[in-house]
Amino acid sequence: MVTPAAMTPLSAGLRKIAGMEPAEWRERGRQLLLKSGERFFGMRQGEMNDRTFRRRLVSPFDQASVETVAEDVLEVMRGLDFSRRPFMPLFGARELTASLLRRRFPAECERLLHRADRAIAGRFDLLGLTDVSFGHPIDWHLEPLSGKRTGNPHWSAISYLNPAVAGDKKITWELNRHGHFVTLGQAYLLTKDDRYAEAFINQLTAWLDANPPRRGINWASSLELSIRCIAWLWAMPCFAWSGRLTPPIIWRILKSLVQQGSYIESYLSHYFAPNTHLTGEALGLLYLGTALPWLSDASRWRGLGLRILLEQLPRQVQPDGVYFEHASYYHRYTTDFYVHAMLLARAGGLALPPEVSETLARLLDHLLWITRPDGKSTLYGDDDGGRLLILQQRESSDFRDTLQIGAALCGIGTWKWAAGPACPEVLWLLGPEGLQAYDRLAPVEPDSVIKRFPTSGFVVLRDGWNQRSSYVFVDAGAHGAMNYVHAHADALSFEYASNGVTWMVDPGTYTYTKDPELRDQFRSSSAHNTLVVEGQSQSQSNGPFSWAQVAESTLQEVTATAEAATCRGVHNGYERFNPPVRHQRSIQLIKRSDRPASSYLLIEDRIITVGSYRYQLRFHLASDCKPTHGNGRCVVHHPNGPQLAVGIWLVNPQRAGTAIPIGVEEGWVSPEYARKLPAPILVANAEGAGEQIFVTVLAPLDGEAAVDLECLARLATDRDVQYAA
Repeated sequence: MVTPAAMTPLSAGLRKIAGMEPAEWRERGRQLLLKSGERFFGMRQGEMNDRTFRRRLVSPFDQASVETVAEDVLEVMRGLDFSRRPFMPLFGARELTASLLRRRFPAECERLLHRADRAIAGRFDLLGLTDVSFGHPIDWHLEPLSGKRTGNPHWSAISYLNPAVAGDKKITWELNRHGHFVTLGQAYLLTKDDRYAEAFINQLTAWLDANPPRRGINWASSLELSIRCIAWLWAMPCFAWSGRLTPPIIWRILKSLVQQGSYIESYLSHYFAPNTHLTGEALGLLYLGTALPWLSDASRWRGLGLRILLEQLPRQVQPDGVYFEHASYYHRYTTDFYVHAMLLARAGGLALPPEVSETLARLLDHLLWITRPDGKSTLYGDDDGGRLLILQQRESSDFRDTLQIGAALCGIGTWKWAAGPACPEVLWLLGPEGLQAYDRLAPVEPDSVIKRFPTSGFVVLRDGWNQRSSYVFVDAGAHGAMNYVHAHADALSFEYASNGVTWMVDPGTYTYTKDPELRDQFRSSSAHNTLVVEGQSQSQSNGPFSWAQVAESTLQEVTATAEAATCRGVHNGYERFNPPVRHQRSIQLIKRSDRPASSYLLIEDRIITVGSYRYQLRFHLASDCKPTHGNGRCVVHHPNGPQLAVGIWLVNPQRAGTAIPIGVEEGWVSPEYARKLPAPILVANAEGAGEQIFVTVLAPLDGEAAVDLECLARLATDRDVQYAA
């Protein structure tokens, strides 16, 4: 067996340079010159002085006193003058919003106040971590798990991808996105308690002191600055009635927002990361340009941000509505970005072309289909754990707030069917009128149970739309886009839920840079519900954000009858072997003839080769599932009562219909970035020469008598299963 040599980093870099267009040369050169000027000559470093800042204000504010500018800012943020209301609806209806929140969502309000109190004490829930401390006072450059501290050199001098230097930089960055500033603002709106205003001002002032412009890790990513600016722009109006938000504080915040906006504009990720980095940065500029009309940069930033968002929409969203990097968490990010862009355009009186709402509807429809019966979403590809705006703490895989907001904006009842009763985010983001619109919307059950996303190659099979329905998500699509930054080696993998239980899951991401071995492990084929040949991944990694070789998948067939829904695909990831191996998988969701209201899953894996190889089928169970063995089959138990019977057979001319023993390994599931839980893996091993066919049956039991292997075998053969290519 031979495999092609991986491209060396040097050869890959030279090839990339040779392929650059003139526009990329110019932009990269401009950014390099600017970065060098900052780093070696001190350009643009240090907090902006008052004289320079005044030149960034529009007339007559460029000549006004600090108090006059601050008073006008407060007047707009208080929302008293309808013609000058701030950029989001709730700020014009604070008292009604707070009253509705306390009445409709009392438990969520209590949890929010608890988080705000802990933020005052310097303790935070970040990503998959709970009750994390960054020191007291807060050390804004600390990564607390590793103890690494990056200090305050110029941002370009920090090797933030190196865990020996920065630990897991995402943990540091997540705190410095300042999502908890919004939480403090929400707490103040609910209580009028100035403790929250004091904490906001004290922490923000401390951050400004510790993070001078263009120095330190918190100035190393334009996207991080963008999300931080959005958090500040949401937090400030929350405190507009507090006497703690004094003119000098407002003046200093505005100066920092100008400097952060200038940095974002200077270092837009047109070529570094033209994905959610670029669209998130564009949204930050649109926010700054919409919320801060006192700035002379506002109009330019607003126009630039909107132009980039419009340009990137057809590039980053495929015709079937799926985000082009094939990572559901980043799909959710993208959906949120364009929801906020639509709201900002409305607030600023900007006309959007109809393609925006049409594409946004396709993005939201994909979220509908990947919402499992338990309300969580399938996490295929990378999950970075972050949020654009944290208005309520929720699990990383729960996207229903985005779906609800989309339903309220677009009036789509099928989205509400899956999204459920209104959540607090609808009120926080859309205000009382938005909540009323969602309440009025009638939920409508989708009229289809099978969905093919033809461009991406994803398929969803269901047998209904209630909490006990069966759900299957199948990945038979391309590895992703660009350099496959957020892809996993998950060709022909699937997720499966039935009887109110999610049984088989994608184990998630866990980390990007903290542990290279775990990074590779979580995105390997062995970490997905697919077939592995010779213990190797279908796609081979080449660093935390790149791949040396990728598998190409093809979705061959999707059909549905009254009895079954079927999809079939193939990938070439093991054709690099000598002799080559081709893996074809068929997945059928079949209604049981003896129990018409119940469905089971039949999976056929066909191996096409002339060689002799070792094969392993791997099925990753959710962390709350427990497998046991008996009567020649495996039964998976869930604490709530349902059970799942599993049987696997090898079908070939030499060993026709031979049952394969199912073993159990201990593995990991990462439900959120930076958190992992032990979870069992069902494993079936086999080896052989030439063509192989494996048949797997997953049959829900739901408290009925135990099913033996012969019963499972009958389920596997009671249909005319075709083994043709």
